[in-house]
Amino acid sequence: MDEDDVQVATYLSPLPSYTSAIVANLPLISAFIAFFVAQTIKFFISWYKERKWDFKKLLGSGGMPSSHSATVAALATAVGLQDGFGGSPFAVAVVLACIVMYDALGVRLHAGRQAEVLNQIVYELPAEHPLSDTRPLRELLGHTPPQVFAGGILGVATAVVAYLCKMLNSHS
Repeated sequence: MDEDDVQVATYLSPLPSYTSAIVANLPLISAFIAFFVAQTIKFFISWYKERKWDFKKLLGSGGMPSSHSATVAALATAVGLQDGFGGSPFAVAVVLACIVMYDALGVRLHAGRQAEVLNQIVYELPAEHPLSDTRPLRELLGHTPPQVFAGGILGVATAVVAYLCKMLNSHS
């Protein structure tokens, strides 16, 4: 092994420890899993309702359950389970979760409803109008209260299951 190989090996040696630290990060993993599960549920609900595969549902916003709510609820719950529910990290995570869930329920829901109205107005314009060929706005932006609630429950459940798996794995 020459000097360059030793320098590269020395430089790359911390990578496995970073990878294992990320994989062991309960809040981060819980949040990602909750997001993935929520998006997957939306994908299959869409298939069940429309009987066609819509791969945009895997990353799109809106729908049941709220992946935004699932993600931040999982994050807050995992922080509480890992670091305790009385500390500052949990407080920050809960405030973040409340803001995201409020935004999904309020601002983005109403923006989606406004997009629906605007799309209808543009659709009814005469063909010669300069805006008649405008690309439609995305209408499915926010969430209804049941969608936000379901996402929150999914997030909490995901974090609890991930925590229990981590505890079982550490005792093995």
